[in-house]
Amino acid sequence: MKSVIEQLFELQDLSYKDFHKKLIPNIDEDNIIGVRTPVLRKFAKEFAKSELKDEFLNSLPHKYYDENNLHAFVIEAIKDYDECINKIDKFLPYIDNWATCDLLSPKIFKKYKKEVYDKIKIWLKSDKTYTVRFAIVTLLANYLDDDFEEEMLTLVTDIKSEEYYINMAIAWYVSVALVKQYDSTIKLIQSKKLDKFTHNKSIQKAIESYRIDDDKKKYLRTLKIK
Repeated sequence: MKSVIEQLFELQDLSYKDFHKKLIPNIDEDNIIGVRTPVLRKFAKEFAKSELKDEFLNSLPHKYYDENNLHAFVIEAIKDYDECINKIDKFLPYIDNWATCDLLSPKIFKKYKKEVYDKIKIWLKSDKTYTVRFAIVTLLANYLDDDFEEEMLTLVTDIKSEEYYINMAIAWYVSVALVKQYDSTIKLIQSKKLDKFTHNKSIQKAIESYRIDDDKKKYLRTLKIK
Protein backbone atom coordinates (compact mmCIF):
# COMPACT_ATOMS: atom_id res chain seq x y z
CA MET A 1 0.00 0.00 0.00
CA LYS A 2 3.05 2.23 0.02
CA SER A 3 2.38 3.28 -3.57
CA VAL A 4 -1.18 4.35 -2.71
CA ILE A 5 0.06 6.52 0.15
CA GLU A 6 2.71 8.04 -2.10
CA GLN A 7 0.05 8.95 -4.66
CA LEU A 8 -2.09 10.55 -1.95
CA PHE A 9 0.86 12.67 -0.79
CA GLU A 10 1.32 13.82 -4.38
CA LEU A 11 -2.21 15.22 -4.17
CA GLN A 12 -1.57 16.92 -0.82
CA ASP A 13 -2.76 20.47 -0.22
CA LEU A 14 -1.19 21.76 3.02
CA SER A 15 -3.55 24.73 3.30
CA TYR A 16 -6.48 22.33 3.13
CA LYS A 17 -4.85 20.13 5.79
CA ASP A 18 -4.45 23.13 8.11
CA PHE A 19 -8.09 24.08 7.61
CA HIS A 20 -9.52 20.57 7.81
CA LYS A 21 -7.66 19.41 10.93
CA LYS A 22 -9.74 21.90 12.93
CA LEU A 23 -12.93 20.14 11.81
CA ILE A 24 -11.81 16.73 13.05
CA PRO A 25 -9.97 17.53 16.30
CA ASN A 26 -9.98 13.92 17.48
CA ILE A 27 -7.65 12.92 14.62
CA ASP A 28 -3.89 13.40 15.05
CA GLU A 29 -2.86 15.99 12.47
CA ASP A 30 0.12 13.80 11.53
CA ASN A 31 -2.43 11.29 10.23
CA ILE A 32 -4.04 13.83 7.90
CA ILE A 33 -2.45 14.14 4.46
CA GLY A 34 -4.73 16.93 3.24
CA VAL A 35 -6.29 15.85 -0.06
CA ARG A 36 -9.28 17.95 -1.05
CA THR A 37 -12.49 15.94 -1.37
CA PRO A 38 -13.16 16.60 -5.11
CA VAL A 39 -9.57 15.63 -5.88
CA LEU A 40 -9.82 12.49 -3.77
CA ARG A 41 -13.13 11.53 -5.42
CA LYS A 42 -11.53 11.87 -8.85
CA PHE A 43 -8.58 9.74 -7.75
CA ALA A 44 -10.94 7.15 -6.20
CA LYS A 45 -12.91 6.83 -9.44
CA GLU A 46 -9.81 5.65 -11.27
CA PHE A 47 -8.37 3.73 -8.33
CA ALA A 48 -11.58 1.69 -8.05
CA LYS A 49 -10.71 0.20 -11.46
CA SER A 50 -7.15 -0.73 -10.51
CA GLU A 51 -5.73 -4.10 -9.51
CA LEU A 52 -4.76 -2.65 -6.13
CA LYS A 53 -8.36 -1.96 -5.14
CA ASP A 54 -9.08 -5.29 -3.41
CA GLU A 55 -5.75 -5.36 -1.62
CA PHE A 56 -6.38 -1.81 -0.38
CA LEU A 57 -9.87 -2.62 0.88
CA ASN A 58 -8.46 -5.57 2.81
CA SER A 59 -5.58 -3.61 4.34
CA LEU A 60 -7.42 -2.35 7.40
CA PRO A 61 -6.75 -0.46 9.55
CA HIS A 62 -5.36 2.43 7.54
CA LYS A 63 -3.02 4.99 9.06
CA TYR A 64 -4.22 8.12 7.31
CA TYR A 65 -7.56 9.91 7.43
CA ASP A 66 -7.34 10.37 3.66
CA GLU A 67 -6.90 6.61 3.20
CA ASN A 68 -10.13 6.04 5.08
CA ASN A 69 -11.93 8.55 2.88
CA LEU A 70 -10.51 6.86 -0.20
CA HIS A 71 -11.74 3.55 1.20
CA ALA A 72 -15.25 5.02 1.57
CA PHE A 73 -15.26 6.36 -1.99
CA VAL A 74 -14.09 3.01 -3.41
CA ILE A 75 -16.90 1.24 -1.54
CA GLU A 76 -19.37 3.69 -3.08
CA ALA A 77 -18.26 2.51 -6.53
CA ILE A 78 -19.15 -1.12 -5.84
CA LYS A 79 -22.19 -2.08 -7.93
CA ASP A 80 -22.99 -5.43 -6.33
CA TYR A 81 -25.19 -4.99 -3.26
CA ASP A 82 -23.95 -7.98 -1.25
CA GLU A 83 -20.31 -7.09 -1.89
CA CYS A 84 -20.98 -3.47 -0.96
CA ILE A 85 -22.59 -4.43 2.35
CA ASN A 86 -19.81 -6.89 3.10
CA LYS A 87 -17.17 -4.23 2.57
CA ILE A 88 -19.12 -1.71 4.67
CA ASP A 89 -19.46 -4.15 7.57
CA LYS A 90 -15.71 -4.70 7.52
CA PHE A 91 -14.95 -0.99 7.30
CA LEU A 92 -17.38 0.52 9.83
CA PRO A 93 -15.49 -0.58 12.98
CA TYR A 94 -12.43 1.33 11.75
CA ILE A 95 -14.15 4.65 11.09
CA ASP A 96 -12.90 7.08 13.73
CA ASN A 97 -14.38 10.46 12.82
CA TRP A 98 -17.64 12.08 11.75
CA ALA A 99 -16.37 13.29 8.36
CA THR A 100 -15.42 9.87 6.99
CA CYS A 101 -18.64 8.47 8.43
CA ASP A 102 -20.87 11.03 6.77
CA LEU A 103 -19.34 10.92 3.31
CA LEU A 104 -19.94 7.17 2.91
CA SER A 105 -23.23 7.07 1.00
CA PRO A 106 -23.41 4.27 -1.61
CA LYS A 107 -25.81 5.05 -4.45
CA ILE A 108 -26.77 1.38 -4.61
CA PHE A 109 -28.63 1.83 -1.32
CA LYS A 110 -31.45 3.55 -3.21
CA LYS A 111 -32.15 0.34 -5.14
CA TYR A 112 -32.34 -1.87 -2.03
CA LYS A 113 -34.38 0.17 0.45
CA LYS A 114 -35.84 -2.77 2.37
CA GLU A 115 -32.57 -4.67 2.62
CA VAL A 116 -30.64 -1.57 3.71
CA TYR A 117 -33.29 -0.73 6.30
CA ASP A 118 -32.88 -4.20 7.81
CA LYS A 119 -29.14 -3.54 8.03
CA ILE A 120 -29.72 -0.12 9.57
CA LYS A 121 -31.63 -1.71 12.44
CA ILE A 122 -28.62 -3.93 13.10
CA TRP A 123 -26.09 -1.08 12.85
CA LEU A 124 -28.12 1.00 15.31
CA LYS A 125 -27.49 -1.65 17.98
CA SER A 126 -23.71 -1.45 17.59
CA ASP A 127 -21.43 -0.39 20.42
CA LYS A 128 -19.31 1.53 17.89
CA THR A 129 -19.98 5.26 17.80
CA TYR A 130 -19.57 5.74 14.07
CA THR A 131 -21.47 2.59 13.12
CA VAL A 132 -24.48 4.01 14.95
CA ARG A 133 -23.93 7.43 13.42
CA PHE A 134 -23.64 5.86 9.96
CA ALA A 135 -27.00 4.15 10.47
CA ILE A 136 -28.65 7.42 11.52
CA VAL A 137 -27.16 9.39 8.63
CA THR A 138 -28.21 6.67 6.19
CA LEU A 139 -31.78 6.91 7.48
CA LEU A 140 -31.60 10.68 7.09
CA ALA A 141 -30.32 10.48 3.52
CA ASN A 142 -32.66 7.78 2.23
CA TYR A 143 -35.78 7.41 4.38
CA LEU A 144 -37.27 10.81 5.13
CA ASP A 145 -39.31 11.14 1.96
CA ASP A 146 -41.66 8.56 0.41
CA ASP A 147 -40.10 5.69 2.36
CA PHE A 148 -40.58 7.32 5.76
CA GLU A 149 -42.31 5.38 8.52
CA GLU A 150 -42.87 6.68 12.04
CA GLU A 151 -41.07 3.68 13.51
CA MET A 152 -37.86 5.04 11.95
CA LEU A 153 -38.24 8.23 13.96
CA THR A 154 -38.73 6.10 17.06
CA LEU A 155 -35.69 3.97 16.29
CA VAL A 156 -33.47 7.05 16.18
CA THR A 157 -34.93 8.89 19.15
CA ASP A 158 -34.93 5.82 21.39
CA ILE A 159 -31.13 5.79 21.25
CA LYS A 160 -29.58 6.70 24.58
CA SER A 161 -25.94 7.65 24.33
CA GLU A 162 -23.31 9.82 25.97
CA GLU A 163 -21.43 10.07 22.67
CA TYR A 164 -21.41 13.60 21.28
CA TYR A 165 -21.25 12.53 17.63
CA ILE A 166 -24.19 10.16 18.04
CA ASN A 167 -26.33 12.80 19.73
CA MET A 168 -25.40 15.36 17.09
CA ALA A 169 -26.48 12.88 14.42
CA ILE A 170 -29.80 12.36 16.21
CA ALA A 171 -30.32 16.14 16.36
CA TRP A 172 -29.45 16.46 12.68
CA TYR A 173 -31.90 13.68 11.80
CA VAL A 174 -34.71 15.20 13.88
CA SER A 175 -34.14 18.67 12.43
CA VAL A 176 -34.44 17.35 8.87
CA ALA A 177 -37.44 15.25 9.91
CA LEU A 178 -39.08 18.48 11.09
CA VAL A 179 -38.61 19.79 7.55
CA LYS A 180 -39.82 16.71 5.71
CA GLN A 181 -42.15 14.98 8.17
CA TYR A 182 -43.32 17.82 10.38
CA ASP A 183 -46.60 16.37 11.66
CA SER A 184 -44.96 13.21 12.94
CA THR A 185 -41.85 14.90 14.29
CA ILE A 186 -43.47 17.83 16.09
CA LYS A 187 -45.26 15.33 18.33
CA LEU A 188 -41.87 13.98 19.35
CA ILE A 189 -40.59 17.48 20.14
CA GLN A 190 -43.74 18.22 22.13
CA SER A 191 -43.25 15.05 24.18
CA LYS A 192 -39.73 16.19 25.16
CA LYS A 193 -38.51 12.59 25.24
CA LEU A 194 -35.03 13.51 24.06
CA ASP A 195 -32.33 14.59 26.50
CA LYS A 196 -31.99 18.37 26.92
CA PHE A 197 -28.92 18.74 24.69
CA THR A 198 -30.30 16.72 21.76
CA HIS A 199 -33.79 18.23 22.09
CA ASN A 200 -32.53 21.81 22.00
CA LYS A 201 -29.94 21.10 19.31
CA SER A 202 -32.68 19.56 17.13
CA ILE A 203 -34.76 22.72 17.47
CA GLN A 204 -31.75 24.97 16.86
CA LYS A 205 -30.81 23.18 13.65
CA ALA A 206 -34.42 23.20 12.45
CA ILE A 207 -34.76 26.93 13.13
CA GLU A 208 -31.60 27.55 11.12
CA SER A 209 -33.17 25.85 8.09
CA TYR A 210 -34.64 28.03 5.35
CA ARG A 211 -37.06 25.17 4.60
CA ILE A 212 -39.15 25.75 7.73
CA ASP A 213 -41.55 28.70 7.72
CA ASP A 214 -41.43 31.49 10.28
CA ASP A 215 -44.60 30.44 12.14
CA LYS A 216 -43.21 26.98 12.77
CA LYS A 217 -39.87 28.43 13.85
CA LYS A 218 -41.66 30.72 16.28
CA TYR A 219 -43.53 27.75 17.77
CA LEU A 220 -40.40 25.60 17.95
CA ARG A 221 -38.68 28.29 20.02
CA THR A 222 -41.38 27.91 22.65
CA LEU A 223 -40.58 24.19 22.97
CA LYS A 224 -36.95 24.59 24.01
CA ILE A 225 -36.03 23.04 27.35
CA LYS A 226 -34.58 25.63 29.74
